[in-house]
Amino acid sequence: MSKDDKATFSVGVDYGTNSVRALVVDVSNGRELAAEVFPYPSGRNGILLDAKAPNQARQNPADYVHGFLTAVSGAVRRARRARGFDASRVVGIGIDTTGSTPLPVDRLGRPLAFDKRFRRHPAAQAWLWKDHTSHAEAEEITDLARRRGEPYLAKCGGTYSSEWFWSKLLHCRRTSPDVFRAAHSWVECCDFVPAYVTDRLAPATMSRSVCAAGHKAMYHESWGGLPSKAFLGRLSPDLASLRDRLYDQAVPSDRIAGRLAVAVAAKVGLPAGIPVAVGGFDAHFGAVGSGIRPGTLVKILGTSSCDMMVHAGESALADIPGICGIVPDSILPGMTGLEAGQSAVGDIFHWFVTQFVAASTAKGDPHKNLSREAAKLMPGESGLMALDWNNGNRTILVDSQLTGLLLGQTLHTTAAEVYRALIEATAFGALTIIDRFEEYGVHVREVVTCGGIAEKNPLLMQLYADVLNRPIKSSRSGQTCALGAAMFGAVVGGAHKTMAAAQRRMTGVKPTVYRPRAAAVRVYADLYRIYRRLHDSFGTAGAPVRLDRVMKELIAIRDSRRQGR
Repeated sequence: MSKDDKATFSVGVDYGTNSVRALVVDVSNGRELAAEVFPYPSGRNGILLDAKAPNQARQNPADYVHGFLTAVSGAVRRARRARGFDASRVVGIGIDTTGSTPLPVDRLGRPLAFDKRFRRHPAAQAWLWKDHTSHAEAEEITDLARRRGEPYLAKCGGTYSSEWFWSKLLHCRRTSPDVFRAAHSWVECCDFVPAYVTDRLAPATMSRSVCAAGHKAMYHESWGGLPSKAFLGRLSPDLASLRDRLYDQAVPSDRIAGRLAVAVAAKVGLPAGIPVAVGGFDAHFGAVGSGIRPGTLVKILGTSSCDMMVHAGESALADIPGICGIVPDSILPGMTGLEAGQSAVGDIFHWFVTQFVAASTAKGDPHKNLSREAAKLMPGESGLMALDWNNGNRTILVDSQLTGLLLGQTLHTTAAEVYRALIEATAFGALTIIDRFEEYGVHVREVVTCGGIAEKNPLLMQLYADVLNRPIKSSRSGQTCALGAAMFGAVVGGAHKTMAAAQRRMTGVKPTVYRPRAAAVRVYADLYRIYRRLHDSFGTAGAPVRLDRVMKELIAIRDSRRQGR
């Protein structure tokens, strides 16, 4: 029997904002045999929007079910063409999703959106991570926890977000009480999908992800799990009673959520009974698929960004203001996971290109055209400075009502100059996150990126290396979230004993490394000081920062760079 005949495989299923992707992987080396993508058919690019409610972003949970069946069956069908693949040797399945993306369910764990009474009701759908309708509730939760001296915000940066679990539930209670009353419980998308495909939907017994619970629902073992009924009752008595119908324990993703149900297995072309891992967040699994380890910050660059780090060892971590969670066993089991991020990165570039770029510039790929022109500019030459808050600020200010800013434009400013300034703004935002980590003793030696932008935009990668003053690497896989999911599938399937072992065999980085350029680093250090003045002045209350010199300083930097040319 040849080596190929003995190969074993796992399947990773990655639920993104607009589609679901399934990936079949050789567990011995991370080789990706086949992939299949299923774009969500509902709404606009899979998102249920409302022109009268611009902060709303929901999804049809039926798309999750159809997505699993279509993507996994397609990937398995494609994998059959690969040498040595045998569906009977698929040892495990891992699943990641966006989050916090909670959905209301009935007593059997079925989404309320499957009930004909609520099929078209927006509140009965899944509340997508980027839904910001509950910003007032998030502020109320933050204020109540601070006034009562509760510990619940300590592990999630000190400020609760409108993107997270409890604020969305409270908003539903206040704006759609009929849906809230009909819901027996609420489950995160990353818990729902594994439960559905293993036929373990009962809310009281389905496995709950510590990624979702710890980073988004104020869960921590030190205070007994979820927030107390007394605290929740001050927000709404209905939240207090709901707590009894949620969960008491959340677990990491190297545990088995269940085994692939017979009916689902028949539809996707896999044997029934394959172990399915406890779900987790796409960004967390992307970090695992990128080889995250202590000292390495993994930055997933897409429409937004998620920045992940892990901490090992016995030394306790300080509570870090403004980040999205300090959670034991999240990201990598056995370590403490830390999450931060930016609410918009690629979305900013897309906004600029689609709304403001002239048709002559847009011929072909406008991003490539603008990147080519922007690469000709020196750091600081444009005289521009931007704030990257076009979709609010996720870290470190945690304020969804902040907006973008472009400063320094003149009648001679070009589209390429603006495009470069927007890239630089996202890099400055990334450095602000790194600075916050390091202020609290979590040191960043290198950055590994993954995601579509990292694959497509070498200009951005170089500017990030210059601004961050650190080497920037790229994950070997273009499917890091799905690869991370497949790695958890490999561990629960017994192919690897630990996630560390799976990472050694299944991950890697590309040979190209973007290294800081000394001259650019010096200029960007000056520009970053201006960025931080704007950041603190517009983003923090009572910041005693003068802005009367900012425009003049940008002009001085611009003129010195142009004269230097």
